[in-house]
Amino acid sequence: MLGYDAPRWHAILNHFPVALLLAAVVFDLGAAIWKRESLKWAGIWTLWAGVLGGWAAVIAGELAEDVIDHGEAIHEIMETHQAVAIITMSVFTAILAWKMYRRFNLPAGEEVVTRVLGVIGVAGIVWVGFLGGKMVFEHAAGVPTKTMKTEILDRAAGHEHEPGEEDEEHEHGAPADTAKGAHVDPPGTPPHKH
Repeated sequence: MLGYDAPRWHAILNHFPVALLLAAVVFDLGAAIWKRESLKWAGIWTLWAGVLGGWAAVIAGELAEDVIDHGEAIHEIMETHQAVAIITMSVFTAILAWKMYRRFNLPAGEEVVTRVLGVIGVAGIVWVGFLGGKMVFEHAAGVPTKTMKTEILDRAAGHEHEPGEEDEEHEHGAPADTAKGAHVDPPGTPPHKH
């Protein structure tokens, strides 16, 4: 659709619900602390948008799973990522459904329960994001195998820097061996036998 495939749509869609659901929890907690009706309604509207966007990201992720090149390591992380995402979205959906059922006028005890669930949901978002980052940055999830092979050869060939560029990289925290084009394996890679 529009030149994008499921993995790219997942990458695009997953940022919005993270921001919206986090904002919903912050607004809700702010409404409790400062007793502001405006914060309560800001929380409700961002919760609505976050739940809709979150399920769109989950669906795109489900579709992406079926089309990306991946091995067993990515698959195991992907299964956990998927399960935690569905649980997390179910928590936020339950909060929204309960608030709607109560016509957004919950008794004090139920407000506390939904706020605690919201904080648990934020922890779920963090875990989902951690797992997604691990798949992408440590296992190249979403990068086609052909592209990865080409990139590995390109990196192995090295490259030249303009005068002063190497010094800039060192200033920004790049390890000395990577700045000179030396090969560095990602964390967790078994040692090579030469």
